[in-house]
Amino acid sequence: MNSKYIDNDNSRGLFERASRSMIKGVNSPIRYFEPYPFFVKRARGCKVHDVDNNQYIDYCMGYGALLLGHAFKAVIDAVREQLARGSLYCMPTEQEVELAELLQRCIPCAEAVRLVNTGMEATYHAIRIARAYTRRRKIVRFDGCYHGSHDYTLARRDMSREERMDKAILDGVADNTLVLPYNDPDALMDAMRREGDDVAAVIVEPVMANAGLIPPEDGYLGRLSSICREYGSLLIFDEVVTGFRLALGGAEEYYNIKPDIATFAKAMANGFAIACIAGRRDVMSVLAPEGRLYQGSTFAGNPISVTASLATIRYLTRHRSLYSRIARRCGELVSMIDDAIEDNGLTARVNSIASMLQVFFTSREVRDHATARSSNTELFKAYFRALLKQGIFIPPSQFEVCFLSLAHDDTIIRSTGESIDRAFRELREQVEVAGRQ
Repeated sequence: MNSKYIDNDNSRGLFERASRSMIKGVNSPIRYFEPYPFFVKRARGCKVHDVDNNQYIDYCMGYGALLLGHAFKAVIDAVREQLARGSLYCMPTEQEVELAELLQRCIPCAEAVRLVNTGMEATYHAIRIARAYTRRRKIVRFDGCYHGSHDYTLARRDMSREERMDKAILDGVADNTLVLPYNDPDALMDAMRREGDDVAAVIVEPVMANAGLIPPEDGYLGRLSSICREYGSLLIFDEVVTGFRLALGGAEEYYNIKPDIATFAKAMANGFAIACIAGRRDVMSVLAPEGRLYQGSTFAGNPISVTASLATIRYLTRHRSLYSRIARRCGELVSMIDDAIEDNGLTARVNSIASMLQVFFTSREVRDHATARSSNTELFKAYFRALLKQGIFIPPSQFEVCFLSLAHDDTIIRSTGESIDRAFRELREQVEVAGRQ
């Protein structure tokens, strides 16, 4: 591939250096792509600059965290002021109280909240809360939904013994984890008829964002809620991605469905590490020191992340119209992509909602993980590389999502649409050449 990216001497050198001290040169698998990732030195708005002084329009945006854009002034200014007063106390602060009260006003299910540090931590403890409250063992999750890299949400009952060992999953965890297809409420109903009396919780991404983008079908989330009520199981919304991104109140507000517990992270602080567990007060009261379920963390509620979250959510509260503005721009980009697909005679389709989208190279409707896996991932890799050459960075994996931010203005959207059309022309030529061979 002829591109300036391949000649990124500084990034290549850093990758070789990083590979000597870090596994495959990265601290998270999703950051690696062949032959090596570029290394970033600064970012602002919707643009990142690498160590070789190349500029990219960013559609990864911290995998959804940066709803307001990189280095957003209101957030950075607030954090800078707090840094002068200290970075960690491990004692309660008034800001924590203010944030908890703000979360209660924004999140429909938030009768009580517990601040934690990451989305993975939030989902892990949400499941523990559900088990402690219901006194039940089993958890239902859905194929393709991602809830962090911990046993409770990586396990599945049908894992082979070898797979359990490879993935370090304990038998007891795997045996108590049921994995069902997304967007299929009848599958959940069947499972609950068999085992519902021992199901503590059903955990779901209300919009699946880790198998590519897959929105819920009409009525699906409502059916999950009613089935859970019927069997006395708790419904957990994993809003790590959708929280504060679909709407100020997340998917709960967007779809008008109130779960028993919900987890939030990512866009909650526009790039700073913080998360929360929100839910019914009677459910949350199992947590120590009120209840007997211990959960603690040195960095939970630290003043830097709390300050960033307050600044972010207050800005979103004052400027709620930005949600419709970003959604309009996303819709315009999707329309341009659809036109480019048709103009270039490619077999592809686009899923989108609010400020999120993904392209799948398939003729099938993508409604669950199985249909997402049937798409042409090799063609997606070529699409990623074709965009990278033009200075457009999207998540390298078919099974991630492109995110818009407030910083993606109309000019950026038009430019991106033109770049995608050129990328599709390149893909069409590749497909035509392959067809002649």
